[in-house]
Amino acid sequence: MARVELGDRISVDLQRIVAHLVEHDASAAEDRVAGIFRALDVLEENPLIGRLSSDEWRELVIGRDAHGYLALYIYKPLDDTVYVLAIRSQREAGYAADLP
Repeated sequence: MARVELGDRISVDLQRIVAHLVEHDASAAEDRVAGIFRALDVLEENPLIGRLSSDEWRELVIGRDAHGYLALYIYKPLDDTVYVLAIRSQREAGYAADLP
């Protein structure tokens, strides 16, 4: 079973997502964030499930439509670890420029 580690910027990403949800649908914020974390759990058993985003990076599609998110991650088989680098809404244009 792979280990899943969250990058330093994940808290910033989640704060941005929660702020948006509170502004538009406050009742859904807690459930949506919980759903994101439940979706990340799948990476423990299936670290290669996400679609390729680049040579090494993958994206896990979480939910769909207005409730959809993408988690950018990289899997390192030598230490059997998934490193989640960023999370964004599927409707956002891209990830922050400060990603490795």
